[in-house]
Amino acid sequence: MTWKLTKNNLDNANLLVDESLLSLGNGYLGVRGNFEEGYKEAFQSIRGTYINAFHDQTEISYGEKLHAFPDTQQKLLNVIDGQTIEIFLDEERFSVFTGELLAFERNLHMDAGFAERIVHWKSETGKEAKIHFRRFTSFVTRELFAIDVKIEPLNNVNQVKVVSTVNGDVSNFVDKNDPRVASGHAKRLEVVDVNNQADFSMVKDVTYASNLEVACVTTTQLASEGYSYDCHVTNGAVEESYRVDGKQPVHFSKFNVYTDTLRHGEGLVDRAVAIQESLRSKSFDDLLADQKRYLDDFWKISDISIGGDDQLQQGIRFNLYHLMQSVGKDSVSNIAAKGLSGEGYEGHYFWDTEIYMFPVFLMTQPDIARNLLIHRYSLLDSARARAKEVGHTQGALFPWRTITGGESSAFFPAGTAQYHISADIAYSYIQYYLVTKDQAFLQDYMAELLFETARLWIDTGHMKDGEFRIDDVTGPDEYTCIVNNNYYTNAMAKHNLQWAVKAYKHLKEHANDRLAELTAKLNLNEKEIEGWIDAGENMYLPYDETLNINAQDDSFLQKARWDIDHTPKEKFPLLLNYHPLTLYRYQVCKQADTVLAHFLLEDQQDFDTIKNSYDYYEQLTTHDSSLSYCVFSIMASKLGYDEKAYRYFNETARLDIDNTHGNTKDGLHMANMGGTWLALVYGFAGLRVKETGLSLAPSLPEQWDSIAFHLHYQGRLLRVNMDHDKVCYKVVEGDELTVIHHGEQVKLPNGKEIELTFNKKVNL
Repeated sequence: MTWKLTKNNLDNANLLVDESLLSLGNGYLGVRGNFEEGYKEAFQSIRGTYINAFHDQTEISYGEKLHAFPDTQQKLLNVIDGQTIEIFLDEERFSVFTGELLAFERNLHMDAGFAERIVHWKSETGKEAKIHFRRFTSFVTRELFAIDVKIEPLNNVNQVKVVSTVNGDVSNFVDKNDPRVASGHAKRLEVVDVNNQADFSMVKDVTYASNLEVACVTTTQLASEGYSYDCHVTNGAVEESYRVDGKQPVHFSKFNVYTDTLRHGEGLVDRAVAIQESLRSKSFDDLLADQKRYLDDFWKISDISIGGDDQLQQGIRFNLYHLMQSVGKDSVSNIAAKGLSGEGYEGHYFWDTEIYMFPVFLMTQPDIARNLLIHRYSLLDSARARAKEVGHTQGALFPWRTITGGESSAFFPAGTAQYHISADIAYSYIQYYLVTKDQAFLQDYMAELLFETARLWIDTGHMKDGEFRIDDVTGPDEYTCIVNNNYYTNAMAKHNLQWAVKAYKHLKEHANDRLAELTAKLNLNEKEIEGWIDAGENMYLPYDETLNINAQDDSFLQKARWDIDHTPKEKFPLLLNYHPLTLYRYQVCKQADTVLAHFLLEDQQDFDTIKNSYDYYEQLTTHDSSLSYCVFSIMASKLGYDEKAYRYFNETARLDIDNTHGNTKDGLHMANMGGTWLALVYGFAGLRVKETGLSLAPSLPEQWDSIAFHLHYQGRLLRVNMDHDKVCYKVVEGDELTVIHHGEQVKLPNGKEIELTFNKKVNL
């Protein structure tokens, strides 16, 4: 059960959700969990196939456009539809919505990497068959999306017809009533070529504005004997038909190979044909076996085993699986807020990557983590340009939401004003360096990015009364916008500045040639570094002495408190029911803000301040953002609020499976999925990565029997196994490692399991 998700819904609302839940992806290609044959008329469907970062440029319309508002945005496109397979029993079209459904089951197999649909169907005239669909997007050959159908005619079937279609005339989904979903620009692709020859069907499209091309080259196979074949080519699609004697089982396979301009350059069709040729000797089952081997390696490292709660175990595996399906694994892609499972937020990359999803890969799949950072580095010039566009003389301002580096947020108070994204990206670079000690990475990428983001803070802030202050920004809490000295922003900027100085000193000592190169490129000088030191050391971090908390910003505590307890349930989320100005005038938080800063940078404040702040802001937080629960769970674990830690974690683990936010149909909440892992590893296991090393402070929820997981750290692979009596650490790969366990240093030799209590050593 915990390796499989089963869904048996046939009502429209739940089918839309299941399209997201049963979506498939491999970081490059994503396909929603649609029925091959489609739904009945009047049912809504978000029928989608997506390529990570494949986009078009669309105009942003404003009633009043001011200086440096972005003119255009990027939009992830629904590309060529290769899903369609229709089945006819003596010309009666198979549909689960007609005739009699004798059995129906859908499964997502997370250990093997495929989805299936098993149907026992009787038509209105009594023709009966069992039909078994299987599909996967390949982790081994990223361009491949394959479908396999087995049809077993049972009663009164003389002939089976299978019709396979590849359609390039596609559009994106729109929803004018939800700001989280695009409301226009549905049609952004034009079909430029369609044909069928030499066993291949081919459709090629081009975008309207970005001039990117995408191709789908398809082969179909029928394993049954004695069939007839026909092909029909239209202006936008290729339709292949097979007719088979209904007295025998029918086995049909379809292999779609997608190529695009961003990865494959020119000659997309030739590249796709070459990939098809390389796969010709392999059957669907052969390819599925390759898929299983890939996932065996993934789960060996990335799995988290929870003893005593199958529902939560299924939830964490589901979340990890979809993170792996969605994360970009090449230089031109990242991981979108909805991954490759839907069109919410138009395929944009946010700070979600660095703060909520990146740590999962950093600690389990560091090569993928490195790719994510290098992708951000590739957009550094765009960030420099954006900083100048909004009025800065120096520095790099990363866009709030983007695909290719340009700002795609039209609402600047909760978009461009969230300057903290530049510090968030810097934070992820620092964490990567602490975990890997990758000196080449520091020299080639990290130092330059830290220098340029440090410059942004110098140009944004100013000294006043001996303190460095940052005015008119927005923190993570989007219910409080354009404020002075947002605690989270200032704390992260301080960290950014201090590490820019450390990177400079490191290059000066260890890589002087690289420092000379960067000094010339960026026009650096020692006086500028002194400015970073001064700003970092004197950063103003708002603090209220009466409450003994860090104020979220200079004005937050002066406002009236929103009465959350007496706000009707139907008014949540507040952003869909109240004007932003109304929200800005109250003490009310959409999500963790100051509390998040205390998690990421806990050493900047003492324990009492962190505890008091948590208690205060918890009462004001609606958790209207799916990014919020995990942070409150992590910090509850740190503060000893065990019941709260467990309760908040429960809100994260099955958020999409149970559709608790009501919008899973538009795509999965990828940051929350990363947050689930964070709540387990950084929360219940108490993991922190600092300059002093790797520290853990495990505390197992009483509702569970055990937790076990692996961590990559500085060339070692560490296994952690917790139960109610003890914690066992074992370095399974690499040299001896010293960790800090509940504040005490412990040496872990390679290959030997060390058993500890939650607070002290037991057996060395």
